[in-house]
Amino acid sequence: MMKDPIVIQNKLREAMGHLEKRFMEREELIRVLLLAIMSGEHVLLVGPPGSAKSQLARAAADLFGNEPYYDYLLTRFTTPDELFGPVSLQKLKQDEYSRLTEGYLPSARFAFLDEIFKANSAILNSLLSILNERVFFNGRLKQPSPLLFLMAASNELPEDNEQLAALYDRFLFRFEVEYVKQISSFELMFQAPNTPLPTLLSTEFIKQLRSQAMDVQLPDALIYMLFQLKTALQEKEYVLSDRRWNKIGHTWKISAAIHGRRSVNVWDTVLTPHMLWDFPEDLTEVKAIFDTLFQDMLKREMEQELPLQQYNLTVKKWLDKEDELHAFQFKKEIGGSLTKDAAERLKGNLEDCRTELEETARSLRGRLVAWQEKEKKLPEWISSQSIFLQHPEQYAVKFTHLRIQGERILQSIQGLYRTLFDREIPGIVYDYTL
Repeated sequence: MMKDPIVIQNKLREAMGHLEKRFMEREELIRVLLLAIMSGEHVLLVGPPGSAKSQLARAAADLFGNEPYYDYLLTRFTTPDELFGPVSLQKLKQDEYSRLTEGYLPSARFAFLDEIFKANSAILNSLLSILNERVFFNGRLKQPSPLLFLMAASNELPEDNEQLAALYDRFLFRFEVEYVKQISSFELMFQAPNTPLPTLLSTEFIKQLRSQAMDVQLPDALIYMLFQLKTALQEKEYVLSDRRWNKIGHTWKISAAIHGRRSVNVWDTVLTPHMLWDFPEDLTEVKAIFDTLFQDMLKREMEQELPLQQYNLTVKKWLDKEDELHAFQFKKEIGGSLTKDAAERLKGNLEDCRTELEETARSLRGRLVAWQEKEKKLPEWISSQSIFLQHPEQYAVKFTHLRIQGERILQSIQGLYRTLFDREIPGIVYDYTL
């Protein structure tokens, strides 16, 4: 039976805490790492040597206890024997080609491969099948691989090599690692604990989580957001394979399962930018594209509390009739002539306008006041939506943007009412200075 979501979240938060004490300025990477492990996806780190990449991979594996672990530094001359195990001489005498894989990559639960793109064609196909299908073709046998997670590292990215590009595509998560920059982090680096990490997670834990994720729904609104993201990226010539888009949707479901949700919501998407880029320098632009869609999706999900679209439609409806109604008011004042039917129609429209603007203004003002109260506790509320958020206060700004949009609509309503009726809306007082 699946553990309570709070228990899952606390386990992962505790794991994050232990890793953050050991690896400075790696908070975002640690969150990416844990979501990748939970999702059964691999991570590629791009960065200079000596930035604790292999140590982090080892530490992540240690959170699962004594699971089989394998690491290796690849070169252009790395042979299949080094990675997959030596050929069994005993089996060879019996005319069978089989490798002794115990202690090598095909038998590992966790693995770290440094300089992954140095892999040569002799090992690429076997590596691809282990990464994607979790299968190692050992001679004529199809040997299941217990691999849960592989972290790879490289100082360079593949260029103009179709086989290496296929390998690159197997790494859903990509992250650029740099040396420690802040003096406070540099000082803490010398005080990092070196005691063994506690066993906080298990493979059974992940199996149950993935099983639960299978029942999580990906709503049409989120599928549409994903398609909008795909379209916006393609316009900037960033193209992702269908396999990657499918896997991104799966990680969203895993995040929802972690948080005990039956349906994916916008907060399950926060680490998506790390699944989109091909080159580290693209991250800034890719993230800007994602942030725009995130804000739009957040607005849609918050429609029940602050239905900006509904209020906008009301304002637009009467702004489109403003000239006609204003002209009617002017003609009434100067005694201009109108047919009886036209006068009756415009008089009815004007009364409808007055009533609807007053009711909309009261409703919107009430929701904006309630929204201001919500903003006071936003960081805590946002933190509860996703354990993968590093700085909830940055997301609180997005809620402030929604309130500002609502305030602009209220100002439009008040301005239109003032123009048509030459007075303020009765009982509507709102402090725009907050």
